[in-house]
Amino acid sequence: MTPQGNAAFLLLLSVVFLSWRISHGGKILVFPLEGSHWVNMDIMIKALHSRGHSVDVVRTNQSWYIHDDSPHYKTITVPVAEAFNHDFINPILKKIIGIERGESSALTFASLQVEMFTAMYNMHRIMCKMATVMFQDKALMSSLKEKKYDLVLTDPAWGAGIMLAHALKLPLVYNVRWITSGEGHTAIAPSPISYVPMTGSGLSDKMTFIQRVQNLLFSLIWRAQDGFLISPQYQAVCDEFFGPEVRYSELLQGADIWLMRVDFVFEFPRPTMPNVVYMGGFQCKPAKPLPEHLEEFVQSSGEHGVIIMSLGTFVSELPADLTEEIAATFAKLPQKVIWRHKGDRPASLGNNTLIVDWMPQNDLLGHPKMKLFVAHGGTNGVQEAIYHGVPVVGLPVFFDQYDNLLRLQERGGAKILTLATVDKDDNFLKAIQEVLNEPSYRMNMQRLSRLHRDQPIKPLDNALFWIEFVMRHKGAAHLKAESYRMPWYSYHSVDILALCLHLLLLLHHVCICLLSRRTVRVDELTFTECWQDVRDSASELNTVSLADSGRPSY
Repeated sequence: MTPQGNAAFLLLLSVVFLSWRISHGGKILVFPLEGSHWVNMDIMIKALHSRGHSVDVVRTNQSWYIHDDSPHYKTITVPVAEAFNHDFINPILKKIIGIERGESSALTFASLQVEMFTAMYNMHRIMCKMATVMFQDKALMSSLKEKKYDLVLTDPAWGAGIMLAHALKLPLVYNVRWITSGEGHTAIAPSPISYVPMTGSGLSDKMTFIQRVQNLLFSLIWRAQDGFLISPQYQAVCDEFFGPEVRYSELLQGADIWLMRVDFVFEFPRPTMPNVVYMGGFQCKPAKPLPEHLEEFVQSSGEHGVIIMSLGTFVSELPADLTEEIAATFAKLPQKVIWRHKGDRPASLGNNTLIVDWMPQNDLLGHPKMKLFVAHGGTNGVQEAIYHGVPVVGLPVFFDQYDNLLRLQERGGAKILTLATVDKDDNFLKAIQEVLNEPSYRMNMQRLSRLHRDQPIKPLDNALFWIEFVMRHKGAAHLKAESYRMPWYSYHSVDILALCLHLLLLLHHVCICLLSRRTVRVDELTFTECWQDVRDSASELNTVSLADSGRPSY
């Protein structure tokens, strides 16, 4: 065969192969979150597309991160008047940062909780309005049903995708760390508060008595937030469109597969369930070469190496005085610094610091000259630091970030500073120097990296297998425990305990009655015997008296 013939044959073979893959691919409806949650969902979407699956993504017309044009997916846009974006999150972050930088007190704690409660309530209010708009649009819902999707893939930190899967009667897979009511495990697996720390508690799995009291308090806070502020909003949507017999809590717990964005190299060991699949670090990958200008800057660091700083997708800038303090601290270091910062250029910025709007974080963390990561503690960044074995100085801002960094600190790979202490007594400089100069930090992170990488299958491949498993078998009902269908009193055996208590009380009552009747009979018997004795004594005395008197006795 001629070279031209070979080329034509290979081209034809490629077309046939691609056509076969497309024809055998599934149809997946994705309902994602915005911000950093979209960053990791987008990685999964690209992987699904590469395996021949067709992906549609639900977004709003005010979407923050989800672009309308992509070669990997098609969008379904829902018009809304209000959305979760920069306009929503920035005022909240400013308030939270202001509260956290104040003096630590019970009032500060209460103010922070109120602010978080308000933010959560409004975020889920926006999502419930979006869900209402979708379900009221009969043309949209009809078109979604006609497409005959194989499953819904959603991030359950928002509940609209969960309800959409129910409306379309489709299998449901979660890309999950958080659900509407808190950390994902708490909704599906036993979570004893004696050693499972609640989000926001700042505790490890080793707690003193006082810390267990504190953990109980946070557990009650989460339950109150869900019971009074969040679940009722989603239940109202369920009541309107599905009927009151459909419980939102059961829809939430009833997903076929939970693809959990953690593993037990990062997370504290805890009970789990058969349909929970761990894919911690699935977004991590070997570093690629840096852009030329960044590589040149990195190489100019010499033997001192490089530090990078990023506070994630939500926090674009910090208060001006805090920014100046951070810049002045970096200027005192011999290392080169790459800082993702979008605010005004600090006046105290040193020549060793490069400010960028965006950085290839994974590729920088995997560079041989990387010495330290200054991070806010988002799940994505923490997992990338573990993957590449880079120690961390943490500056948590809100929600789960302190807890994420605490897991690294407990394993000896990080040091945490609160925003209230960054600009006091050179704390930031001391923390950086400690982590840089103490070899144990890097050694511990490299040990975590080895543990994380030592797996029989890559986390992303594992996640893709289980998504396709659900598509092949139309769900994974055999992996779901019956617990999510049980009322709380049955789950906790309260009804059995109540029955046992009732029987014990009944037995106690019967025993008391029997003993009381026996006492009465004993008392009656004693009286009869005494009366007979009296009569016998009287008769005897009468006989004696007659004998003494000489009269005959009768």
